[in-house]
Amino acid sequence: MRNDNALSEAECKTIAKGLARVLADTHGLYIKTHGFHWNVEGQRFRTLHLMFEEQYTDLWNALDDIAERVRALGHYAPSSYADFAELTEVEEERGVPGPWEMVRKLVHDNEIVVRTMREIRPAVDDAGDDATAALLDDRLVQHEKQIWMMRSMLKDVDDKDVVSSSILNDLT
Repeated sequence: MRNDNALSEAECKTIAKGLARVLADTHGLYIKTHGFHWNVEGQRFRTLHLMFEEQYTDLWNALDDIAERVRALGHYAPSSYADFAELTEVEEERGVPGPWEMVRKLVHDNEIVVRTMREIRPAVDDAGDDATAALLDDRLVQHEKQIWMMRSMLKDVDDKDVVSSSILNDLT
């Protein structure tokens, strides 16, 4: 694979445009997660409050890494709410859903970020952009872990008895 210095202007532009979408999706997810942290209530308040804090802190740090990669590719990173709104597929949250609906929404929005990263990955690979590939790989691992953990939490809510009976069916 070529090193990043060998990337053409066209490759840099294509990858930077893709990363701008990842940045916008990540920003939308950050805002939503932080809002849920502030407003969660209910029986699992402490667990969700702390989980959302861990997630928004990770997202905040990721924003800087993604934006700096766009800059390293020679392009400007989007930085206004209007720019982010144009680029993101993460829907703004108006109001305060219940705690388990918050978790469901965050699963969905993490999936959006993962999908956006996977959509731009072929261009990254074709260009031999190892630095962006490494960034995307690290972020994919983090988002997929969050999705797994939140889906596991929802098992308590959605199908308490299905898990234990399906395990028994697999063993017989």
